[in-house]
Amino acid sequence: MRLKSLLLGLCLLPVSWLASADPASCKTVRMGMVEWTDLEVTTTTAQVMLETLGYDVTITTGSVGGVYEEMAQNNVDAFLGNWMPANAGVIGPYLESGKLEVLDTNLNGALYTLAVPKYVYDQGVTTVADIAKHADEFGYRIYGLEKGNGGNLLIQDMIDKNDFGLGKFSVLETSERLMLAQVKGKTKKGQWIAFLAWAPHPMNVNYDIEYLDGADAYFGPDKGAAHVRTVVRSGYTEQCPNVNQLLKNMTFSLEMEEKVMDQVMNGFVPTKRAVRIWMNDNAATLTRWLDGVKTFDGQTPNGTEMAEALAVGWGRLKD
Repeated sequence: MRLKSLLLGLCLLPVSWLASADPASCKTVRMGMVEWTDLEVTTTTAQVMLETLGYDVTITTGSVGGVYEEMAQNNVDAFLGNWMPANAGVIGPYLESGKLEVLDTNLNGALYTLAVPKYVYDQGVTTVADIAKHADEFGYRIYGLEKGNGGNLLIQDMIDKNDFGLGKFSVLETSERLMLAQVKGKTKKGQWIAFLAWAPHPMNVNYDIEYLDGADAYFGPDKGAAHVRTVVRSGYTEQCPNVNQLLKNMTFSLEMEEKVMDQVMNGFVPTKRAVRIWMNDNAATLTRWLDGVKTFDGQTPNGTEMAEALAVGWGRLKD
């Protein structure tokens, strides 16, 4: 089978006979990303889908607030990492001003709140209020993520209000990689650490951790039960309806994200290759994502043939 037909399962009509699915201004899709492994996986998945459909993709990396500001300034089109409710305070002003629009929820069943190693939990730190009771062991520190992260802001709000007795604590703003390096180092030594944790993430398998109760007013009930939303800049839905249909269709599962993340973080597989491996094994999901979606030049893609074409090693798709 010719490679072109293997890639997309396209009809044999000349492209010139077909109308483009989106205007030329939509050819390049500008995506925002924060350096979280789960978001890297979902953003790369969208990138591979879009590129296979004939679009070009650029990715702007920054903090959550930085990405929202880039979207408000019309420099970024879409972002797949709006964690709620933890991120409500950061995105709220942009939604209220009409500069951003929620497209849909792309992940349900997530978690996002404070956690500790299990040996710390077993010694009595089972709620957020227990952290301050052991301030010396924690070094008056709670480890967060990158500057401007919604979770950091929630911790800082607790500190500013002296809620749970945390008034003398500080939040260490770092990155996912550096925060997890601290978790790894301290757990090896049996030292105490409190940090932001979430699911989906391989940390839930790689480290024996426990999520803390008691922060419902900040992270939401049920130990920070969360959902993740796709947001786009104002006007993008009308301007690029085909891209928006794909992004709206692209919902993920905890199992999918953790499987690909484990390949990236523990198998040292490049993200795009790990995504293609998963896609090659999940043609039914691609078919669902492609419902109502065209290629950029207006043709109808086939999920099964796309999955086959995305097999690792196929020459036209580079890592």
